[in-house]
Parts: sequence; structure tokens; C-alpha cells
Amino acid sequence: MKKKSFGKLAIDGGKPVRKEPMPPRNLLWEEERAAALRVFDECMKSGNAFLYNGKFEQQYEKDFCEYMGGGYADGVNSGTNALFCAIGALQLDALSEIIVPPITDPGGVTPVIFAGCVPVFADSDPRSYNTCAEEIKKRITKRTRAIIVAHIAGEPVDMDPIMELAKKHKLYVIEDCAQAHGATYKGKLVGTIGDIAAFSTMGGKHHSTGGQGGVVYTRNEKLHWQGKRFADRGKPFNIKNPKGNVVAGLNCNLNDLSAAIGSVQIKKLPSIVSRRRRIGEMIKEGIKECHAVFMGWQVPNTECSYWFLRIGLNLQLLRTNKEQFCKALAAEGIPVASSYRHIPGEAPWIKNQATFGKSRFPWNCSDYKGSRRPVWRFP
Repeated sequence: MKKKSFGKLAIDGGKPVRKEPMPPRNLLWEEERAAALRVFDECMKSGNAFLYNGKFEQQYEKDFCEYMGGGYADGVNSGTNALFCAIGALQLDALSEIIVPPITDPGGVTPVIFAGCVPVFADSDPRSYNTCAEEIKKRITKRTRAIIVAHIAGEPVDMDPIMELAKKHKLYVIEDCAQAHGATYKGKLVGTIGDIAAFSTMGGKHHSTGGQGGVVYTRNEKLHWQGKRFADRGKPFNIKNPKGNVVAGLNCNLNDLSAAIGSVQIKKLPSIVSRRRRIGEMIKEGIKECHAVFMGWQVPNTECSYWFLRIGLNLQLLRTNKEQFCKALAAEGIPVASSYRHIPGEAPWIKNQATFGKSRFPWNCSDYKGSRRPVWRFP
């Protein structure tokens, strides 16, 4: 086949492929504005400020559950706190080990420590950013109580083997769906497979409640109420004849203004995910004859919701390295990252066990009998 010539690259002084920056998402529009104004109108009419756990939040939680096909939802104020409250719902003993993925947002690990538990990193499947049952199995000990799986980039984790492993060892499975709204595994929406799930609804996610927000979702009613109590300072929700707050918890509540925006957004989520998939497929089609560049591997029988797009390079077919390749693309007006940023295991605070002052908790606690190394070297 005759090779095509595209002239001088922009990084070498040539004309860039794109002159205009990538277009904005325009995620929030007139419908969201109208929803926010309805909240303010009611506030002005009543003379009260908008609060939380009101009718707008209740409606958003109902709308979220309808999208998920049933279950229970509790709106909270961030994806990080959604994960924190999901862990809190499990009511684990202090110093319990929770297996976590190595490639995730820092907020996918810090809640484990603030819940008084010990994060144990399981390596990723070498074909993916996601962890897998084979690597998780290596990290299970008699102290393990739960597994967190994160569907990174909107790509579903291979869940069946992990659920089988969890059942065998009587472990909870928490799905971190912050980056995977609308993704499916064997026809099931992510978040409906494990025991409980955490979603982020900050402004950059598939659907949003505004600046920040999150949802704790489960199909287990008991876990729902335990998580809801934990998320609202131990208030005795769904308890007969309570005598005050029943558990130690924080204030992680969402608010009615954010929830009103979320109700509009969740109804748009199917079309948002559909467009992301269409763009992903267009890129896949566009690079299929370029053997040096390829789409990242995905688990069979899954549908990705593409929070970002994983692209691999065959460096043997290139005359440069990954970093320079990315710089060349950026010069063409197509900005890309050379790797996943902010990997928790590479952060100084976890490498140096810089948690809770100089205590090095939980690893240095005398009652903890596991490995005192917070990070394992992966091949």
C-alpha cells in the first residue's frame, strides 16, 4: 500500500491539524438553569434557605434508582465521600484490610484510611487499567473484609470472577463507578453487581449535580440505611423508637439545589453515554489501519461509557517515545496525557505513610498484624 505523506509535523514547525481548541461540553443548559431557579423560587416563596434531604434530593434519588433499574440511592456531597459512606455502611472493624486498585483517583483510596481500615493494593490486569480477580486473590489474607473495584475510564472490570472470589472468602465488594456512569457488564449496569457502589457527580463526570456531588447506591436495603445514617452524623433513619444518633458519622449530605440539577442530568445520561460511545467508535474506526496506535483492550461483553479514551502505542513501529508522541499530538491541537495522572501508590503521602500526623496510622498501629509496607512493587 502506498504510504501517505502529511508534510511537516506541527511540533517541527508545520501547520497543525486543528487550529481551534476542542469544543466545551456544554453540559449544563437551559433545563438545568430552570431547575435551579425552581429551587430558588420556592426558597423565596417560603422565606427559607434550601437544605438537604428535601423533596428535590428525594426526587433525584428516585430518578437515579429508576435509571439503575431499582435499588436504593443516597445523594452525598462528593464521589470521595460516596466511597467513604459506602465503606461506612459495611460497619467494618478498625484495621480491616480492604483491597484497592492501584490505578484510580486518590479519592478511591483515602476513604479506606479515614474509615480506620488498611488499603491493600492489588495490581491491574496488564491489558487494562482495571484490577482483576487473579491479582486480587494474591492479596487476600485473614484480615481482608472487602474489595474495591474501580471501573476506570468507563471500562467495566471483569466482575464475575471477582464476585465468585468474594463469595468464597465472604468479602464485600464495593464498586467505584465514579468514571463509569452507564457502562455495562454482560448487560448489567455497573454499580448493580457488587454489594454497594459509589458514584461521583462532579462537573466533569458523565452526569453531574453541579460542582461536586456523589451517590451511594445499593440493592441491599440494610446497607442503604446503614450508609445513610453514616452519611448524616448517625441519624436514626428507619429505626423504630430511636434514642438519639445511633452511629458515629460525618455530614456528607448533598443539597437540594445540586439534586435538582441532578434530576435533569440523569434523564440526559442515556443520550450522553450514547454520544460518547459513538465518538469512541469513530476514533476506533479512524485509527484501525494505523498499526502503531490502537484502542485499549476491554473485557468482552462489556459496553464502555468512555470517561476518557485509553489508547496504546506500539513503540517498535514509532521513531519516538511515548512522551514525545503525546507532545507531537498536542502540537497538532489534540491534547492527550501520556499516562494516568495522580496514581495513589506514587503519592508521597502514602509512600511515606504520612497519615494522621506522624503516627503512620494504620500501618504502624500495634494491633495491626499485616504488612507495614503501604505499597507493593508491581512487576
